[in-house]
Amino acid sequence: MEKHWWEKPMRVIQYNLQVADTQLMQPEKIAQDLVDSCANAVVINVGGIYAWYESKIKHHHVNEFLPKDGDLLQEILDACHEKNIKVIARFEFSKTDDIVYLSRPEWFVQQRDKSPLIYGKERMGNWSLLMSTCINGGYRNEEVAVPVMEEVLTNYDIDGIFFNAPHPSDCYCERCKRKYMEYYGEQLPDDPKDFKEDWHSRCLKDNIGVIYKAVKNIRQDVPVILYYHGYDLVFGTEGLVDDLDERYATADMICTEAQNVLSRGVKDMQPIWKPLLNMKIGNAVPGYPKPFGIIHSCPGMDWRHAGLPKSEYMFWMSQVMANNAHLWHSITGFNDTVTDKRLLSAVKEINEMVSCCEDEMSDAVSSSQVLLLWDASRSASGWVDGMANMQYQFDLMDIHHIDVDRMRLYPVVVVPDGFKLSEKTLVCLKEYVECGGNLIVEKSSAESVEAVCDLLGVNRDVTESVELVASYLRIETDDAEIRKGFTDITFIPLRKQVLYMKAHEETEVLMTLVPPFAPLDAVGAPPERASMPVSQTDIPMLMVNKSNKGKVMTLAFSLSNLILDYHLEDHYWLMRNCLDYMCGSSKEFNMSENIAGLLASVFKSDDKVLVHLINGIGQRPLVGSIPYYNAEFTIKLPEGKTVKKVKAVIEDQPVAYRQEGNMVTVCLSKLSVWNMISIETV
Repeated sequence: MEKHWWEKPMRVIQYNLQVADTQLMQPEKIAQDLVDSCANAVVINVGGIYAWYESKIKHHHVNEFLPKDGDLLQEILDACHEKNIKVIARFEFSKTDDIVYLSRPEWFVQQRDKSPLIYGKERMGNWSLLMSTCINGGYRNEEVAVPVMEEVLTNYDIDGIFFNAPHPSDCYCERCKRKYMEYYGEQLPDDPKDFKEDWHSRCLKDNIGVIYKAVKNIRQDVPVILYYHGYDLVFGTEGLVDDLDERYATADMICTEAQNVLSRGVKDMQPIWKPLLNMKIGNAVPGYPKPFGIIHSCPGMDWRHAGLPKSEYMFWMSQVMANNAHLWHSITGFNDTVTDKRLLSAVKEINEMVSCCEDEMSDAVSSSQVLLLWDASRSASGWVDGMANMQYQFDLMDIHHIDVDRMRLYPVVVVPDGFKLSEKTLVCLKEYVECGGNLIVEKSSAESVEAVCDLLGVNRDVTESVELVASYLRIETDDAEIRKGFTDITFIPLRKQVLYMKAHEETEVLMTLVPPFAPLDAVGAPPERASMPVSQTDIPMLMVNKSNKGKVMTLAFSLSNLILDYHLEDHYWLMRNCLDYMCGSSKEFNMSENIAGLLASVFKSDDKVLVHLINGIGQRPLVGSIPYYNAEFTIKLPEGKTVKKVKAVIEDQPVAYRQEGNMVTVCLSKLSVWNMISIETV
């Protein structure tokens, strides 16, 4: 079956147009710039806050700077289509002019004091105020948004539709109050923290559903692309997992943003793996199209007229295709008005790199041995951090899609600290282990331990500790996997709350607790008293329980939070060793040297194994690329397979390999930014 154009590889550039620059726009020049940038699709403003055509819809604000002689939107469409560039129309109905508010105040967000929500009211210059519209109001639905869509689709041959900022603001208007009562049989709470978890999601689904239906009634072939909240550890989406099923109910594709916000300072810097994670979130549910990955070119919206450092920008952009998504650039202005021209060369360079590997990646599937249960918590993020920096291959299963059949495809499943163990989840985990799966459960609080104590191999009586300091983990096993990297040490640093558990007799204890040797105010002085009063206990911190055909490893402390808080190599190595212990011979990919800042992702396609290596080594934000020499990894091939050819697809660098049985060791002589190693087998 022939794929839709939007299911094929795409390199998208979004021009965030500034109305004052409208007169400078030259459609033929813009189309040629896209070709020169190696793009095959463009996103341009069409409607919503401003109409970039002469709209006849009442209350649809027409851009005052539009040229009076001609149709700019049509000219852009013609010029782009002439060069085989797809045009995606950007709409945003989340806010509009204060004049509209004066005419139809019932369309707008009403705060608890009944005042409107004004956006950027202290902005200088000759601008009208922008007011936030209610997602359940007429502006976003049948009275403006739907007629606008019908007008555009009837008059312009656009190729796709993108809804920016589609999510609702907290609103206390009468319409929202009635709808909340209809849905839940309760009054709309005064505090947004008390809203039902799916309230905003249901409103979004209803709103976009109305528009989606209007689009498909006119043009079935036009894909609707919806902005999707991925994950932001630093800026407020912790614990929020938007259900992909809800979004795909009213969209054909989603795009997940991975903005690299540097303008808030290094203390709030995004983790290096944010694009990697957001692309995995977009791919978390099998069967849906590959997501788009939006990467902004700026170091923050407050610095949107400046560009990210090129090395940082290249590292960020490389993670999108390397994690099986379509790259979508977001730029303020167009080429002639971009005020930091450096980013244009970076966009072109990365697009050329993407084009080198997109054909081989078009039907590729992830090759991972670990499945992380994803709840967008800090603990889950710690597992991402540990596995990404140890180049461990993993996929996600979010809280909305717990499925034992999918679990069985992975040798190891990880349950991060604090993950909600619903009845369905418990049944799936137990069945997974009974069928031979290897489960890692991380817990630092006693909640729900009783429900899984038999699975963990511990007694029901569990006690939470105080917040520990000056404490350690002690290895109690000679197992080579657990001791890897720790042969010359006695203790591994430990802090925070732990669980005091009693292991069953048949449960193997791999690590124990070394309790605090002193209170925090006395750990450094005097050194003559630094000896440990208790240097060894039988309090288990790391245990393995064999259950039927499978195994369950229990961490009675939060290793994931230790990783996020301290970035110590001992904690990274411990996570790697735990995973190796549970994977055993099932592990298919291994870097010869684990280097923080080096990211790896592995895919399979037909008779090929595709290994992406991305170089983010160095102090961030990266101000230069530090070449990594002799990047060596080992890959496990299916029995009977032999290597036919190995090549570096993106950066032209020598690649050596050797095969012993079904294990192949590959060495890339030099990794500058990003490369994909293609291993063809017979």
